[in-house]
Amino acid sequence: MSDADLIARCLSGEEGAFDLLAGRWHRRLYNFILRYIGGDREEAQDLCQQTLLKAYQGLGRLREPERFSTWLYQIAVNACRDEFSRRKQRPTVSVEEIGEPVDPTRDGAELGALRRDLRDWLERGLQAIPEEQRLVVVMKEYQQLKFTEIADVLKLPVNTVKSRLYYGLNNLRKVLAGWQISQEALDHEL
Repeated sequence: MSDADLIARCLSGEEGAFDLLAGRWHRRLYNFILRYIGGDREEAQDLCQQTLLKAYQGLGRLREPERFSTWLYQIAVNACRDEFSRRKQRPTVSVEEIGEPVDPTRDGAELGALRRDLRDWLERGLQAIPEEQRLVVVMKEYQQLKFTEIADVLKLPVNTVKSRLYYGLNNLRKVLAGWQISQEALDHEL
C-alpha cells in the first residue's frame, strides 16, 4: 500500500491509517533529524514526534499525496531550523575534547569503542560545517535521497544541491583532518 493510499484512508477517517504511515516513516525521519541536529537522541525523538504531529494536522492541506516524503522532509527541516533558532548558538568542539588520533588498525574490544568514537566525531564534524551544506550531506549520504528529491525538499536547483554536497563533504574532510581523523579510519567506519 502506497503512502498516497494511506493518506486517502486517513483523510476518510480510517482509524490507524496514520499510525501505519507514521510507522513507515518514523525511523528514516528520526535518523535524518538525529544527524542533522548533531546526535542528541532525545531531541531528535522530540523533533520527529513534532514533525509527525504537524504532518498529521496538515494532512488535509497536502495537495499531492504522492509527494508525501518531500513534504514530510520539508516539515522536518523547518522543525529543526526552528530548534536551531531557539538555541541561538551552536555548540563548538575543542581539540582537547577529541582526544588522540584514531588508529584504524586496532582490533578486538577496542573496535566497538572506536566505531562509537568515529560516529560521535562524524556527528560533531557535521555540526562544524555550514547548515546548508550539512543538510544536503545528511540527506544524500545518510538518507540516500536523490539530488532531485533534495532539490524538491529544499526548493533549490539541482546544481545548487550538488554544489553544497561537494563543498560540505570537502569541509567535513577538513574538519576531521584537523582533528587528526584519517580518511582510512572513516572508510573503515562507513
